[in-house]
Formats: sequence, structure tokens, C-alpha cells
Amino acid sequence: MWILVVGSSAILERDDGGAAALTELGCRVESRDLWDALDDPDFSENPPAAVLVEALDQFDAGRAALVRIRAVEALSAVPTLVAITVGQAQRLDGNDGFDDFILLPYMPAELYVRIRRAEWRRSEFAGKERIKIGSMCIDLAGHEVTVDGRKVDLTHQEFALLKFLSQNRGRVFSREQLLNRVWGVNYYGGSRTVDIHVRRLRMKLGSVAEPIETVRGVGYKMRAP
Repeated sequence: MWILVVGSSAILERDDGGAAALTELGCRVESRDLWDALDDPDFSENPPAAVLVEALDQFDAGRAALVRIRAVEALSAVPTLVAITVGQAQRLDGNDGFDDFILLPYMPAELYVRIRRAEWRRSEFAGKERIKIGSMCIDLAGHEVTVDGRKVDLTHQEFALLKFLSQNRGRVFSREQLLNRVWGVNYYGGSRTVDIHVRRLRMKLGSVAEPIETVRGVGYKMRAP
């Protein structure tokens, strides 16, 4: 895997900087200055596994860099970490948009673990027994849903609806189709039942339910990866 490190030129060249630590771990590293152009056409075909923004004691510059990173389509979904000094830790906010943070000085092993954890949280896959969408994991065999490892209590029908949409990502289903496919052809409830269950899923799952989209005038779908 390769990692993109973004920071000021003085920081990027330090022997104890992120690029040096990641290289020591065996990662391929490319560096960009905080104000360099980030829309490299090569990123579209080979995006980095993660982006490390070295903000250090300039947290506002780190936030500005994240905005520019997310504006690049090829980097918009790449897990991004920010490296900061201890004095800047109190400025961290859950709404900043970073997937994780790391304090200086770097501990290479910790840096590697945090990058892999951020990758895992963003990853998506579907198998016979598990479906993973971002930080949500749907255990089909165990009939259980977790978000960031925390179990989310769903009713039988909420789980069935989430499972069905997740197994048919990208396809739009009308409310009537969902009633037939999830509740069964013998169910006599109204289509509002689907709206209620979607609303409850969104409430219980929070931000990880964002891929569940309402298609106006049609029904619902789980957005394709």
C-alpha cells in the first residue's frame, strides 16, 4: 500500500516526520506540500490507502488541507488522519472530518495501527455471512448489527429490511416491492410501514445509515459502493 503525506515542506523533510516513519514501516510514501495541487490524475487509477495530514501545531491549516483533499474525487473517500502536537489535542472535534488523529512524536507501530484501523472503518465488502458498509458490520449468520464494534439493537423487520437493501445495493425498490420482498406477500399493512422502518433504521444507525437513499416518487435504495 502507499500513503500520501501532506504537510509543510519543512515538516515533510524531517527525519522524525511521518514520511520517514511510514517508510521505516515499509510503506511507499508520496508527499505533497500543504498548498500543492492535489488533483493528480494518477490518484484516480491508484488512490492512496490513506492520507496523513501533518498539521502539528497549525490545526487550522490541517482543516483547510482536509477540505482540499475531500474536494478531489479520487481522495474524497480515502481515510485521512491528522498528526498534531499535544497542545492542539483540545481543538479536535468530531465534526472536523478526520477519520483519526495521532499525537507527536510518532510511534511507528501506533501510526501503522491507526492507519489500518481507519482503512477498516472505511472499507466495504459483502460475503455469505457478513456485509460491511463503512463502520457498520451486518452479521447475517448471527443476525446482529454492529457500528464501530458496538451492537445496535434492531427488531426482526428492521434487520430484514437492512439486510435486503444491503444485499441489493444500487437497486431501487418501491415501497410495495419492499413489502412483498421483506414482509412477505401475505402482509396486509400499508406502504407507510416501510417509511417508518427506514426512519427507525436511520435513527438507530446514525451517520452510517447515510447510504440508504430515498428516491423521490419511487422508493428506497442502498447506494452502491
